[in-house]
Amino acid sequence: MNSAATPTTTTTTTKSWITRHPFATAGAILLVALAILLLLWDWNWFKRPVERYVTAKTGRALHIDGNLDVDLGRMLTITADGLRFANAAWAREPEMATTERLEFDVRAWPLLRGQFLVPRISLQKPVVHFQRDTKTGGNWDFGNASGDLPEFRNVHLTDGHLTYFAPADKTDIKLDVDSKARGEQDAEPPIHIDGGGLWHANKFTLAGTAESPLELRDSERPYRVDLKASAGATKAHARGTLLDPLRFRDMDLKLALAGSNLADLYPLIGVATPDTPPYALDGRLTRDIKDAVRSTWRYGGFSGNVGDSDLRGDASVSVGGARPLFKADLVSRRLDFDDLGGFIGKAPQAGGHEASTPALSAKAAKEAASPRLFPSDPYKLDKLRAMDADVRLKAHRVKTITLPIDDMDARLRIDDGVLRLDPLNFGVADGDIKSTIRMDARERTIRTQATIAARGMTLGKLMPKAELGKTAVGKLRADIAITTHGNSIAAMAANADGDAEAGMGSGQVSKLLMEFASMDLAGILKIKLTHDQQIPIRCAYGDFAVKDGIMTPRALVFDTTELRLNGRGLIDLDDERLDLTFKATNKKFSPLSLRSPFYVRGTFKDPSVRPDYVRMGLRAAAAAVLANVAAPLVGLAATTDLGQGKDAKYCTPAGG
Repeated sequence: MNSAATPTTTTTTTKSWITRHPFATAGAILLVALAILLLLWDWNWFKRPVERYVTAKTGRALHIDGNLDVDLGRMLTITADGLRFANAAWAREPEMATTERLEFDVRAWPLLRGQFLVPRISLQKPVVHFQRDTKTGGNWDFGNASGDLPEFRNVHLTDGHLTYFAPADKTDIKLDVDSKARGEQDAEPPIHIDGGGLWHANKFTLAGTAESPLELRDSERPYRVDLKASAGATKAHARGTLLDPLRFRDMDLKLALAGSNLADLYPLIGVATPDTPPYALDGRLTRDIKDAVRSTWRYGGFSGNVGDSDLRGDASVSVGGARPLFKADLVSRRLDFDDLGGFIGKAPQAGGHEASTPALSAKAAKEAASPRLFPSDPYKLDKLRAMDADVRLKAHRVKTITLPIDDMDARLRIDDGVLRLDPLNFGVADGDIKSTIRMDARERTIRTQATIAARGMTLGKLMPKAELGKTAVGKLRADIAITTHGNSIAAMAANADGDAEAGMGSGQVSKLLMEFASMDLAGILKIKLTHDQQIPIRCAYGDFAVKDGIMTPRALVFDTTELRLNGRGLIDLDDERLDLTFKATNKKFSPLSLRSPFYVRGTFKDPSVRPDYVRMGLRAAAAAVLANVAAPLVGLAATTDLGQGKDAKYCTPAGG
């Protein structure tokens, strides 16, 4: 039976082991002493060495105002309170970054091999100020600072704040950032973002979520975002992925845009568009980077509405050249023509079911109350010069009140301040109108050239509400060539020079209408007692010389088998005034005609057509006097038309 060892025996054995292993004993004692020293060590001793090291590396002062502590173990936990990192000398804020507490873990054994692995980092109330200066660059540029950044695994932010200030761009952004709970599909806790400020002098707000900043380290892994922004009435919703989001490279975002006016995008993204009614579009946003300077933003496969028109297509903006280049290929299945009013300075129609905004509705009301027809709002020269463009728009159906437009095909190009619309084609009243317009906005006053050719338009469809359009049958053509100068449509009309002609070949027109034109009372009475019929139109022709906004007819004639109308006078494009006189000549005998001129006068918005009541009255009075003084047959002679124009030809420029 074994007996238990006595204390004396144990002590003797321990002394014997220490005697046989003096170096091992000394090492063990040293490790224990070192462990005790580390556990009791005041880590604040390292604050100043750390501050000096960071300052030497970055050229910016680092201050640790609170405690510095280290918890030992296989995972080192380092805590620092009250950190302040100085900003660039030229920056707005004295500190670039501050935080109430920084806490992070470091793997101990990899650290001995020179690997600085940080599985977790936590920041309480961090504040970071970014600022860009046109001369010195960004405050995040530390000059010759070098070295690999530590590899982070997990970042958690509590009550964080981020600012970005670029005074040259009139941009001042302030954001609140907080970590959210990690979802099932999140590799790391996502970040919630909320804030806003000024973007190119425009107030905006931003809210949404983005993946943890840690995901930014992997430039080959898509970075997911879901952000909503608004600037005034303009709203955007971006959701999707970014690859290397620090440079906005290889993005694949669904971007929904909505607002009250596409022109509001100009100060936000630099794309110049005319005023439009409210819009809502949704498409895919991508970016192609060609080099350090040149890149192209693409908004592809978008669809939506602008005003009462549907719109779909692809658009892109290329930057890095002399000017941004905007390209678009657009299609509309149903285009409300007044939604394009902004191209000529007019507001879209308001009221009823028409889409508009309070500002555009007020402008439309002002235009409706004005006696003027041509828009007087000047084109914004800075927009015409701000970018180049190549835009194609095709509309399969066009809704309009004033003209029976069937479809539209237009291409707009802007190159260094020179705008061209070529083609600008419309299907109108079974025919077509083809135009080419060139506007040179490189000087203070826009110089414009326009050529317009209309062919095959049906008279009845072209003027469905006019009495002539209701009864006449025929095809119209027109040719216009104008040069002018001015910064608005009204100014261009007032300064126009050139030629304009329009004509119609054979057709038919109401005989009753022609009898009224010549005030042939006998003919009118006969038709009223029987029935109206169509008589042949030989031709209609108008040839105008245009000088300083005044259109003067070289020939103006409407010729039928029984009547011709010859016109003279002028059309004033500056005052928007009509002053035309038409004289009717019968080609048949009429025993009772009060033949007298009739006048087309008034303004473009309020024209009037009336006969010369004075001459009609004089002829009627003369007939009455002669009938009483002489005999009824003599009185009848005063109202008799012998039809002297029967054999004349009036459908050439020299005719009439």
